[in-house]
Amino acid sequence: MAETQTNAEAKKPKPPKGAKAPPQDDGQPKVKKPRERSDYVARLKTQFEQVIRGELSKQFGYKNRMQVPVITKVVLNMGIGEGVADRKKVDNAAQDLTLIAGQKAVITKSRKSIATYKLRDGQAIGCKVTLRKTRMYDFIDRLVNIALPRIRDFRGLNPKSFDGRGNYSLGIKEHIVFPEIDFDKVTDSWGLDITVCTSARTDEEARALLTAFNFPFRQ
Repeated sequence: MAETQTNAEAKKPKPPKGAKAPPQDDGQPKVKKPRERSDYVARLKTQFEQVIRGELSKQFGYKNRMQVPVITKVVLNMGIGEGVADRKKVDNAAQDLTLIAGQKAVITKSRKSIATYKLRDGQAIGCKVTLRKTRMYDFIDRLVNIALPRIRDFRGLNPKSFDGRGNYSLGIKEHIVFPEIDFDKVTDSWGLDITVCTSARTDEEARALLTAFNFPFRQ
């Protein structure tokens, strides 16, 4: 009798059908595998380190290389006013922005309700992406060399669109100018706001930095 009781106690209950078995613990802590680092370096980053940094140091007389302004981040934003009536349009815009940026877009939501526009608090009204480091340099490269020349009747960027703190903002009326978007599959075209944030203290330094990156400012 004692043996049968011990055998019954030793048996563990079987999990229900369709349920996953719990992972077996070996008593050792789980260690995350480190990410594999690639040797890829953005073309504009190499150009900045080898050419642009030295040119700006001579132009403004910087004594320390850390004083040279750099591009810290690029923020892409899409405001979808039609998303109030149709949520699918916001999702489609987020998918297109993900293709353009190469990074998953975040859907932005309203912070308060406005009865005039039939807007409720927490409703999806747009999407945004913040790019840094390698993806940021790659996006600037595609923006300057591919997207901007494809804009209809493009006559250069407005040189007065600086905010006084070294940040530059520009707007694109149609996001389909980017080569990642298939024109045949697009049902709607939306505007795109692009903000280039730099560490420059003045607009003059920021303008010189972006000019060195071949931003086509209007003369």
